[in-house]
Amino acid sequence: MTIARFAAIPLAILAALAGPSAPPAAAQDYTAAPRHGIAIHGDLKYGPDFEHLDYVNPDAPRGGLLTMESSGTFDSFNPFIIRGTPAAGIGLIYDTLLEATFDEASSEYARLAESVEMPEDRSWVAFNLNPAARWHDGEPVTAEDVVWTFTMLVEKGAPFYAAYYGDVEAVEAVSERRVLFRFKDGVVNRELPVILGQLYVLPKHWWADRDFSAPLSEAPLGSGPYKVADFEFGRSETYERVEDYWGDGVPVMVGRYNWGTVRYEYFRDRDVATEAFKAGAFDFRQENSSKRWATAYDFPARDAGMVVKEELPHERGSGMQGFVMNIRRPVFADRAVRHAVNLAFDFEWTNKALLYDAYTRTESYFANTDLASSGLPSEAELELLEPLRDQIPPEVFTEEFHIPATDGSGNNRGNLREGLEILREAGWSLQDGVMKNADGTALEFEILLGSAASERFTLPFAKNLERLGIKATVRTVDPVQYQNRLRDFDFDMTIGVFPQSLSPGNEQVDFWGSSRASQPGSRNIIGIADPAVDALVRQVVTAKDRDALITATRALDRVLLWNYYLVPHFHSRTDKIVYWNRFGRPDTKPTLTTGFTDTWWVDPEKDAAVRKWKRNAN
Repeated sequence: MTIARFAAIPLAILAALAGPSAPPAAAQDYTAAPRHGIAIHGDLKYGPDFEHLDYVNPDAPRGGLLTMESSGTFDSFNPFIIRGTPAAGIGLIYDTLLEATFDEASSEYARLAESVEMPEDRSWVAFNLNPAARWHDGEPVTAEDVVWTFTMLVEKGAPFYAAYYGDVEAVEAVSERRVLFRFKDGVVNRELPVILGQLYVLPKHWWADRDFSAPLSEAPLGSGPYKVADFEFGRSETYERVEDYWGDGVPVMVGRYNWGTVRYEYFRDRDVATEAFKAGAFDFRQENSSKRWATAYDFPARDAGMVVKEELPHERGSGMQGFVMNIRRPVFADRAVRHAVNLAFDFEWTNKALLYDAYTRTESYFANTDLASSGLPSEAELELLEPLRDQIPPEVFTEEFHIPATDGSGNNRGNLREGLEILREAGWSLQDGVMKNADGTALEFEILLGSAASERFTLPFAKNLERLGIKATVRTVDPVQYQNRLRDFDFDMTIGVFPQSLSPGNEQVDFWGSSRASQPGSRNIIGIADPAVDALVRQVVTAKDRDALITATRALDRVLLWNYYLVPHFHSRTDKIVYWNRFGRPDTKPTLTTGFTDTWWVDPEKDAAVRKWKRNAN
């Protein structure tokens, strides 16, 4: 389950679905005891009578302005389609059926839905909408809105969602406030009711005379805690809190979204934005550059205590980031070539010389969780792997996977020698310093980047590849071109990110599934079309309990690692944040995030002190 704040909005199913015209439910009884929340595995932390989450301050003051940064540009308020670049923070205007928590692995609680029903076999799920739920124009939120949203996203939404909701058979508005999702016969997918709960619901009546498949150039109507107050495409957008937001008393929403106004300012790149932050142009940043973290924030405001820089530990999975190889390209179709390329990356030197020793090498697609593989396969894993023995790398059964390591001196000769030998065994040879195959074709490719910030550790990697006789050209393009090329799989190698939650599920189909390999806009940017991987993904999706999920995920992890689809990068086990000291926050931090922007608030005394210091400094 990918739980994100509008980074990936769950939307769609198979195109065969027909929303309101779907066949009505048969005589089967589609009722069950109403619940206040559901989880994929295990029990809920919060009982039916809970009043608020543990990591909020229910008495937090509301009001004040929060200014945030965003990079690049935006030209649309429709984030549900491929076309256009959506506005940052647009999720603030919408409600989801259920709301995920940040101190549990896989639980959701009533938000737009007042309650949820499902049978023990999870063959269907029904959401009963809160009768108080209202759009910002005063109209009620109805089951027809849910069905319409679902149908539009099936027909016109981004392609990712077809895989995400592919096991849904039909959706039906049973009554004005009750919507029923029926699943395909024989489907075992414990996650499906939970990911349906993540659905952002849109107003059918507002979209009636608008083209859902096109970028949206006007502020949309929502039902959430904020509405769009002002915007200038490419420069800024401002959200204003809804004074009579219907959901303020819903337990999972109490003490959250405390800002009176949220404004996003756009900057050309993160380095430009850094200087703007130091000048007070925006309030908060979660830093992703070790160089900036180490060198950019020693300035007068921090010395005066007006800016705070801190690291907060977290317990979430790190996922996987790495140099992704597009195996649709002939140059990366051979696993031996991919293996040799892996050996050219000197993480230990990179971390010490360029990254200020700030990172840990990522050795699993599910790093920093109990889902990560290690050692040799367990007996339970072997039950899943043995039927696939002839389709997966033999090392899966005989060797413990290890990422190539060096002594950090910058002398990577041992790994490069090993890479050279692997290439020779695969039929390549060095000819006048150039690696060529038997046909005389040189081993060369382009590394496509969307940010110049990545060049400093990509260029040394390219230099090491050159020592293997491989020509790797590094090319950095603007964000719009980069996204378009990624969408169309028009690259040889790039930096890819595969985020993972503590309960992986349907999103794995979009990451690795054969059905997604040729679908433009999918997240299978590697191009994996492997029946063995498909089989293991299905084991993850259909896992009946936590133990089965761990087993299936570790087996999948091994197969992905031994195929050398990418060169793993690194991760941090802390969140690095820097902010102007004008905020209050709850005593308890959620285990999976910083708690910002959900639970913090503007502290009037601190805010006044920062304002006074800025006046005097200027």
